[in-house]
Amino acid sequence: MQSGKALGGEKLSKIKYLKNIMETKEISCVELTKKYLNSIEKQNNIINAYVNVTVEEAIKTAKKVDEKIAAGEKLMPLEGIPMSLKDNISTKNIETTCCSKMLQGYYPIYDATVWKILQDQNSVLLGKTNMDEFAMGSSCESSIYGATLNPHNTDYVAGGSSGGAAASVKGNMAAFALGSDTGGSIRQPASFCGLVGFKPTYGTVSRYGVVAYASSLDQVGPITNSVEDAAIVYDCLSLFDPKDATSIGSKISTVDKLNSSIKGLKIGIVEQYFEGISEDIKSSIDEAIKAYEDAGAQIIHFQMPKLHAVLPVYFIISCAEASSNLGRFDGIRYGYKTDSYKDIEEMICKNRSEGFGKEVQRRMLLGTYVLSSGYYDAYYKKAQNLRYSIIQDFKKIFESCDVILTPSVPVTAFKKGEALIDPIATYMMDICTVPVNIAGLPAISVPCGFDRNKMPIGMQLIGNSFEDYKVLNAAYQYEKQTKNIGETSSYPEVEI
Repeated sequence: MQSGKALGGEKLSKIKYLKNIMETKEISCVELTKKYLNSIEKQNNIINAYVNVTVEEAIKTAKKVDEKIAAGEKLMPLEGIPMSLKDNISTKNIETTCCSKMLQGYYPIYDATVWKILQDQNSVLLGKTNMDEFAMGSSCESSIYGATLNPHNTDYVAGGSSGGAAASVKGNMAAFALGSDTGGSIRQPASFCGLVGFKPTYGTVSRYGVVAYASSLDQVGPITNSVEDAAIVYDCLSLFDPKDATSIGSKISTVDKLNSSIKGLKIGIVEQYFEGISEDIKSSIDEAIKAYEDAGAQIIHFQMPKLHAVLPVYFIISCAEASSNLGRFDGIRYGYKTDSYKDIEEMICKNRSEGFGKEVQRRMLLGTYVLSSGYYDAYYKKAQNLRYSIIQDFKKIFESCDVILTPSVPVTAFKKGEALIDPIATYMMDICTVPVNIAGLPAISVPCGFDRNKMPIGMQLIGNSFEDYKVLNAAYQYEKQTKNIGETSSYPEVEI
């Protein structure tokens, strides 16, 4: 097993690097964009990261950036940076399908707030990325466009549900990507692909225009090559949005706090997070803990027995909310419509049974069941009570520590098709990530080693609500003093 040992190799921000070579005119934005588009053309037929490549949109934006550079104007933090969006983020006049038959041919008439922010920054949209259908999955195999494969080894999946987003960054088909995280859908594929995946505090990044799976759990965040890049993207996105009733935004710049000393930082180790993880993962996490101790951090151990209840709580709440949110997709106003039907009731029934995939139907049926008369108190109400109790447990732990350190996922990337054999085992993989969504906390996955099959291992850092800056700084300090283990992909960097 390989792991990231302290070698003093600080990781360069790809966003800052690309911005610098554009501003110094080593390369034009159009040239840079074309190199990324060429990379997509060469690799996407194998990796299947993109479901829609927006060539005209990309070149049009790149030309605007070049005009600004020629005029001697200073670029904004994400201006001219080629990036990708998960296919559940609404893009006006650009097809947004959630990788479902139900939404094929749907062109939104408005932009999601996160995309509007990036548009205003003149970020270069390369395309929409593959995902598990309606973000329900952990392997990116339930997409109607087929599975996304892992750039490290195409025998393995990229993870889900933001698998295409992670593969686009790891395969050097985008400088950064936006995904959504309902129960780990940013952090898990980032872990599988050897990248940084950041799930912000609930409410700091607007959800407006992001097709909802479970509204009280969903959160948009970046998948990047480095922690600094994640902080740069987060700072641009974390704005208050009056269109989102849950939006709060963030008033603290996380980039400015990345060089804060972690000497004396109190890191919590919750024993239940380490149950059932592989020996390779345990070894890498142990080395990460030692790296923090060597840097002056203090390790504190905790017990959190209610973690055993997080998966039932998560699936009851998320499926209940999904059954409500996906009720709008009936095929009448937009989306898939069946060829033949006798009346409107049969039409809606056939639209939904033919338009939704099996996993989506499974979760919608479970959600409808737990909300139904006679079962609401037994399941949904009890899950919400347990959710409150879990939130209180986290609050109590954060009275004694600054961040919590855990594995990102109890396993590394698995081979294509394995998730379809045992869906229950696949659900169990979310054990380390879903508590964060239940409690609305910020969390990040950073690479910390490889398993015996040379597949990446991820370490997760969890922070208290609105202490995203602490999480990012703790991750940055670890990244600074450890070998950059994410550069072993068989897909080379775009030559620039």
